[in-house]
Amino acid sequence: MKTDGKMYCRDLKVLGDEVYSNWWRKQGHRVDEDDSQDILSAEPGIVVIGTGYAGFMEVPNALRKTLRARNIELIAEKTPEAVEVFNVIQSRGKKIAGAFHLTC
Repeated sequence: MKTDGKMYCRDLKVLGDEVYSNWWRKQGHRVDEDDSQDILSAEPGIVVIGTGYAGFMEVPNALRKTLRARNIELIAEKTPEAVEVFNVIQSRGKKIAGAFHLTC
């Protein structure tokens, strides 16, 4: 994934103008609330999660419910599609956060 001219090959998060590389989760192919505290604290209107090239990363119901309760829209897609969606939404000036599984 390329952002601001820099290439990333490991999982990452994008919060506002900041890129956080080497995103690590408690369970590799699952993104839990504990793995997303910085995203929740940022209070974006939309969160885009890239679930990997093949879509193996799980977004559990507990995280989905937390996002809904905070009125944060969730878009979870395979990473290539998630990146495209993220770029379109970000270009419209929306408050957005992204979390992308890049390694598989």
